[in-house]
Amino acid sequence: MALIVPVRGFTPKVGNDCFLAENATLVGDVTVGDGCSIWFNAVLRGDVNTITIGNRVNIQDGSVLHTLYQKSTIEIGDDVSIGHNVTIHGAKIHDYALIGMGAVVMDDAEVGEGAIVAAGSVVLSRVKIGPNELWGGAPAKFIKMVDPAQSREINQKIAHNYLMYSKWYDNSEEDK
Repeated sequence: MALIVPVRGFTPKVGNDCFLAENATLVGDVTVGDGCSIWFNAVLRGDVNTITIGNRVNIQDGSVLHTLYQKSTIEIGDDVSIGHNVTIHGAKIHDYALIGMGAVVMDDAEVGEGAIVAAGSVVLSRVKIGPNELWGGAPAKFIKMVDPAQSREINQKIAHNYLMYSKWYDNSEEDK
C-alpha cells in the first residue's frame, strides 16, 4: 500500500479507480482525480503547498512533485503523462500535455494544452509553453508546433494505457 502521510492538517485525497504503487508517497495537501496512476517511487509532496492532479493522469516511476512554501502550487490537468524521473516544482501543466522522462519543470512555469516537453529538458521558472508546442533542451527552448489532434490522440492513448497497466496489479496474485 502506498504511503499516505497527513501533514499540517491536510490528508491526501485520491479519486476513484486510481492505482497507487505500494511505494508511492503522497504527503499533505494533495488531491488526485479519478482514473490516475501514481507509480513506483513517485513522491507527491504537498507539505508546503497544494498539489492538484486531474483525471486520467499518470505519474511514472521516480517522479517528484513539490512546491514552494506559500509561493507556488502544482496544477495538472486531465489526460497528462508525467514520464519516469520527472521533477515538477510548483508548475501548471494543462490537459493532454506530455512531460518526457527526466525533465525538470520549475516554479511558475506553465505547459500548455497538448504541449510536449522532451525527455531531459529543463523548463526554467516562469517559462510559458503554449498549446501544442514541442520544447526541448537545457534550458528548454521552442522546437516546433505539433498537430493538435495528433498530440491529443497520443497523450490520451498514453494516459489510457497507463490506466490499463495499473489494472494488471489488481490481480497480481491470480497472474502468478
